[in-house]
Amino acid sequence: MDIDLTPKLAKQVYGGAGGSYHAWCPNELPMLKEGNIGAAKLALTKNGFALPCFSDSAKVAYVLQGSGVAGIVLPAKDEKVIPITKGDAIALPFGFVSWWYNKEDTELVVLFLGDTKTAHKAGSFTDMYLTGSNGIFTGFSTEFVSRAWDVDESVAKTLVSSQTAKGIVKLDAGFQMPEPKQSDRDGMVLNCEEAPLDVDIKGGGKVVVLNTKNLPLVGQVGTGADLVRLNGSAMCSPGFSVDSALQVTYIVRGSGRVQVVGPDGKRILEAHLKPGNLFIVPRFCVVSKIGDPDGMEWFSIITTPDPKFTDLAGKVCPWKSLSPQVLQAAFNVSPDVQQHFSSKRTAEQTFFPPSN
Repeated sequence: MDIDLTPKLAKQVYGGAGGSYHAWCPNELPMLKEGNIGAAKLALTKNGFALPCFSDSAKVAYVLQGSGVAGIVLPAKDEKVIPITKGDAIALPFGFVSWWYNKEDTELVVLFLGDTKTAHKAGSFTDMYLTGSNGIFTGFSTEFVSRAWDVDESVAKTLVSSQTAKGIVKLDAGFQMPEPKQSDRDGMVLNCEEAPLDVDIKGGGKVVVLNTKNLPLVGQVGTGADLVRLNGSAMCSPGFSVDSALQVTYIVRGSGRVQVVGPDGKRILEAHLKPGNLFIVPRFCVVSKIGDPDGMEWFSIITTPDPKFTDLAGKVCPWKSLSPQVLQAAFNVSPDVQQHFSSKRTAEQTFFPPSN
């Protein structure tokens, strides 16, 4: 596999006083295009407002920092005004219209990951803004706009031309946006930092998996996700996705090392990871990570709504199921070596704490 898997940082696409929009470029991270994956980040300063838009891709949004408000309109549904905070994962199916607002001092940062098989450009999201200097209706004639909205042409011109910003604006401090409703979170949002743990290994790490059981809407998005917290100097077992899924990983905090091995036992990635890095593990390739002393946390999407993985170390792995004779023949080792191997990792799974 000759494709470059080196982890990359996002680059700013546009921005201003209200905030900025950043994206990973398929030209710099070729697996985005190869795997039809889009990745971007939105950062809003205090009173920053991301204008309403729809996208050519379904997405999972993850709040990396801060708190704010998300306005979501699903096709033929009423607007949901959702309070969001750090750790929230939000499923955004096809056809949604969204806006985002930050009224707090702390910058609001939201990560977007999703499938781009139906997008205009493989490996990139294209957002279609409803207003602003690049809004959809700037392309229609005044006649079409006025007839569509049943307003005078003068009013149509005012509506289309008054917002001169692109994508993100900074609202006046006194401007009153809609108040978010806690009930609007139901069925739309799962906080991965507060959800029940799917894996909890003392001294090793913790995992929360986002799937159709705890957030059914991800079934419409087509991707599952997980939040993984790896303890300092702990190891995440070598493993792979058993359902032909890609793993798209964003490093939230901390640091560590990663190795990925592909066909013919070739190591196709070895890198030191830091916050903001994004990398993609190809289908059926085996990945393992070791945290630095301060540990490492990452958020991933997996290109199936109910992901399944196989570990290749630990108490639940193929080695523990294979008969001794098969292991001896496969490794070409003596029974003593095989027995020593089989006696290890009989209690641990997924995460391995550092040796004392």
